[in-house]
Amino acid sequence: MAEKNYKTNDVIFKQNAVGNSMYQIIDGTVGIYVNYGMADQNMLTELNKGQFFGEMAVIEAYPRSATAVALTDVKAQEISADDISEYFKSNPDRIIEIMQHIAGRLRDLTNDYTEVNATIKAITPGEDTSKRGAGLLDKIKKFANIYSRTKNVSKIESVESLKKINKVSHSAGYKDNVEEYKKGTILFKEGEIGECMYDIHCGKIGIFTGYGTEKEKCLTELHADEFFGEMGMIDNVKRSATAVVLEDGTVVETIYLNGMKNLFKENPPKVEMILAHLSYRLRKLTNEYNDACKVVFDIYNAESGGAVGDDLKKRVESYKNNL
Repeated sequence: MAEKNYKTNDVIFKQNAVGNSMYQIIDGTVGIYVNYGMADQNMLTELNKGQFFGEMAVIEAYPRSATAVALTDVKAQEISADDISEYFKSNPDRIIEIMQHIAGRLRDLTNDYTEVNATIKAITPGEDTSKRGAGLLDKIKKFANIYSRTKNVSKIESVESLKKINKVSHSAGYKDNVEEYKKGTILFKEGEIGECMYDIHCGKIGIFTGYGTEKEKCLTELHADEFFGEMGMIDNVKRSATAVVLEDGTVVETIYLNGMKNLFKENPPKVEMILAHLSYRLRKLTNEYNDACKVVFDIYNAESGGAVGDDLKKRVESYKNNL
């Protein structure tokens, strides 16, 4: 761990560079950019005192997805991947801060992803564009522009996170709040405020929307050594779905945010796996969001050129059917 000082306009790290450090701002302001220094440069966000950046390089050994630039004189603490365990031991509150930081990015990106999908649903490629409202036209241009600015950013498959999540059994080592459930038990309901996350030790869990209604839909089935419900624990947001036990004898560990510091003390690999799980979710959602923006981009370009082909119409219809 080291304290670093940067002058205004200094580049702290570059997009696509290999990194193994994260930073916390002690003083100053940092801008996070894609395509920094190019004609299509775009600032994604502005960060200030106390905020973290570059944390994904510590959780996963991947190239930087953006460039970090000092917008003012900046003082920051640099924490390398080799120092992260010691850093957490000395600063256990930082575990929760980093989780909340990643969760905030997930929340914002989820909102953007929901908006772009709603935009796609409202579009029929090749229709008379004069019949579209100003709001829809603005959103089409917005998401087409987002893709045009980010299309050259490498798509990263988060296999490294999956390796970390699956490297040991989740039931190994220290654990608390472990219970066995019968088939049909509801662990939480859609719309409830969350306060914990879950780790499956054995058995199977179904994640449903509209559970128990005519609109019931199983979004996914989860098995041993998988986490779920983390956004409720970190962000205390309403559950977006219902979690139901699908097999007798399913064993689940319940994890609370206020127990995270003790969990790291007693079982550091479990906390590392939770961070890797959050990282995996963020990278996966980022890829899905970029794919959705590309659909809007392709529609916009085809309509602007007056050449909306059948292949595009079929692709858009297929995308809508999978939402």
